[in-house]
Amino acid sequence: MSTLNVRTTIISVGAGLAAVAVVTAVWVAVAVSKAPAHEPEITAYAHGKSVTVAPFMYCTVRMEDCAYGETTPLRVPSGMPVQISLPSEIVDSPWLIQLIYQRPDGEQVDRVLSFADYPARARALTIESQPEPDLRLAGIEVQLPILARDVDTGRESYIPHAAWSIVTPEM
Repeated sequence: MSTLNVRTTIISVGAGLAAVAVVTAVWVAVAVSKAPAHEPEITAYAHGKSVTVAPFMYCTVRMEDCAYGETTPLRVPSGMPVQISLPSEIVDSPWLIQLIYQRPDGEQVDRVLSFADYPARARALTIESQPEPDLRLAGIEVQLPILARDVDTGRESYIPHAAWSIVTPEM
């Protein structure tokens, strides 16, 4: 085989491999662009157990295209903290956390925390399960709020367009 034939063969093989690489890259790009959108998830951790929390409700900021999920259970022993890990989609937005506590007689006590209560762009949050001796954490809801106006009264208030819900049953 002459040197010219070897060069021609190497060039042909190289061009073929380059063509295969281009076709593969285009195929992967098309497949990724057509993949369904994945709503952000949070992670909650307590007493050695970690759970992934999918959205309980997830809508556009215009309250359209809503998808609904379920509340995620996480057992939290009294006095043990809950650690919440937030993804960028939440960290990069104004967020609220609704904490639901219960007294021994069943009375519900709500507390609200927000992004303003933590350092800028905080991704990890610690929630007390028993901030007072007679309070027990019953649930946590992370929310992305929007300002809404009641068309009848003209009053403005915040409503969540996305929420992640965790119930903390007694152990």
